[in-house]
Amino acid sequence: MSGSESAYKIPRGVWVLGFVSLLMDVSSEMIHSLLPMFMVTTLGISVLSVGIIEGLAESAALIVKVFSGMLSDYLGKRKVLAVLGYGLGAFAKPMFAIAQGAGMMLTARMTDRIGKGIRGAPRDALLTDITPPEIRGAAFGLRQSLDTVGAFLGPLLAVGLMLLWANDFRAVFWVAVIPGMLAVLLLLFGIREPQRSTTHIPANPISRENLKRLSSDYWWVVVIGTVFTLARFSEAFLVLRAEQSGVAIALVPLVMVAMNLIYSATAYPFGKISDSMSHTKMLVWGLVVLIAADLALAWDEHWWFVLLGVVLWGIHMGITQGLLSRMVADTAPSDLRGTAFGLFNLMSGVAMLLASVLAGLLWDKLGAASTFYCGALVCVLAMLALGARVVVKLRA
Repeated sequence: MSGSESAYKIPRGVWVLGFVSLLMDVSSEMIHSLLPMFMVTTLGISVLSVGIIEGLAESAALIVKVFSGMLSDYLGKRKVLAVLGYGLGAFAKPMFAIAQGAGMMLTARMTDRIGKGIRGAPRDALLTDITPPEIRGAAFGLRQSLDTVGAFLGPLLAVGLMLLWANDFRAVFWVAVIPGMLAVLLLLFGIREPQRSTTHIPANPISRENLKRLSSDYWWVVVIGTVFTLARFSEAFLVLRAEQSGVAIALVPLVMVAMNLIYSATAYPFGKISDSMSHTKMLVWGLVVLIAADLALAWDEHWWFVLLGVVLWGIHMGITQGLLSRMVADTAPSDLRGTAFGLFNLMSGVAMLLASVLAGLLWDKLGAASTFYCGALVCVLAMLALGARVVVKLRA
């Protein structure tokens, strides 16, 4: 099957979900790439308060992720929750533009993150529902690729508009409202949810009987996804490492643009490969690439090493993120997919918080290199776990 044939067979709804993600990411990243500076310089919010606002917002998103997935299974409806989640995200954007203090900023961030938490699991479950099993890897890769295009277009637009409008944060935030609204309209009118059985009876997705239907293979995917997140920690540390390289401060945010550009370019090809290649082998290759990225970032702070590490980091994301989503979809019962994605996202989110705290402690106490060497060590442990899993399955 040729690449063009595979792309042609991807359902229209997957493309719609991909462009919805792209538009919302453009909107969100236009704001998020400027928000810390806006809060500290324009609103006069302390760095401690910024940390509290961010922590509360991210924690709320983690909790909501689980319940939105479960609710989509209970109702037998995915689209309505996805629209609600994207709608809240779009509604939050004007709040950033009119914020005058920490209270309004906290409200805006909470609304934005709760929206993100609501839409994630139902959207991924909806994508699974409309995609034939044999091309799920390509479908998840395509959606992730388009999502990541938005992640690097957003900061680029923000930088350009800040230069054009003499650092007018609020004007940029108002422009960000437009792609957010377009995302909601595209989702609302551009996709039709598959018809559910008329005999669907709402049932508690987390009852003992239903949780027993989540197989050991599914829980293994959750464990692997959690370990991968522990190995990767927050991408904010890439930005901090780039700052140490001597690059002009104004250019440091371009590190994330470069990482997301590589991520976007590789997510679909690797997603397509996952439809025909052993998932375990792909996960191992993803870990090998992440080890190389960590070693490059740890070895030297020169910008060449930082750039190499960032490129490899993006490739790792392209290999693994769509693959893990596809593995969740493959191992979860069709009527529990929302719950399955919600639990997976919750565990990955908690792991990201723990990993980032540990990375920050290592950075402060032992230096930047220790953070990335620790990441490489966790990758090795993950590879050993994958090897043990293969041995157990062969003996079974």
